[in-house]
Amino acid sequence: MGGVKYKVTISYDGTDFHGWQKQEPPHTEPLRTVQGEIEKAAIDVARARVLTLGASRTDAGVHAKGQVAVISTTRDIEPERFLYAINSRLPDDIKVTTVELAPFSFDPIQGCKSKGYRYQLFHGCCDPRNKPLFERRVHAIVMPELNVKTMMEAAPHFVGEHDFAGFTKMNHGRESTVRTIDACYVSVLGEHRIAFDIAGKGFLWNMIRIIAGTLVDVGLERTLPSDIPEIIASGERTRAGKTMPPEGLCLEWIKYD
Repeated sequence: MGGVKYKVTISYDGTDFHGWQKQEPPHTEPLRTVQGEIEKAAIDVARARVLTLGASRTDAGVHAKGQVAVISTTRDIEPERFLYAINSRLPDDIKVTTVELAPFSFDPIQGCKSKGYRYQLFHGCCDPRNKPLFERRVHAIVMPELNVKTMMEAAPHFVGEHDFAGFTKMNHGRESTVRTIDACYVSVLGEHRIAFDIAGKGFLWNMIRIIAGTLVDVGLERTLPSDIPEIIASGERTRAGKTMPPEGLCLEWIKYD
């Protein structure tokens, strides 16, 4: 499509979405997706044909603070005006935070140098006083108390280039399961509240949520920190932890040159 290309940064509460990517099943209404809402609002602003492409196809229930997308259209609108206009047409669970003109060659997927995700959870929730109420939409809940110190010891074992075949779904659709993790660490955010921060150029389907589940296994003392390299090398899905629920995961940022 010729015309204008806008690079936009988007935040959203993923709770009530079927993920980022548009889904239009045959013979039924389209599912509610972030891309679908963005595109609908952009068409209303531009009064012209619009194409959107997101840098990360977040799953249903996953949130974002720094999703990046391009909106291509034939109508040239000043970026700040576009920002205000599109936000006035978006639902309350999506917000466009920045809009800038992008070169026609800009590709949000191929141009990405690194992405940062955070997985947040409350633990020790067998005690009802520790169970979150208002934060439950953006945190996972683990009933037993976790050994956070051993989780901190385990996290660096994921850093580097590895074959993460055991940390994704079957039928993941990727030719290669080799990925490079630039950073992986555990932080204490408050009493009974922790986060896993993971950064890298790209990830497999459910990879971060499975890494989070494996770190939880370490915290439950089912797995030793020293077991992580062997679990990764095995390539066996059954050796890694469970896939943690989507509500704890948030796309924090995406970096470009």
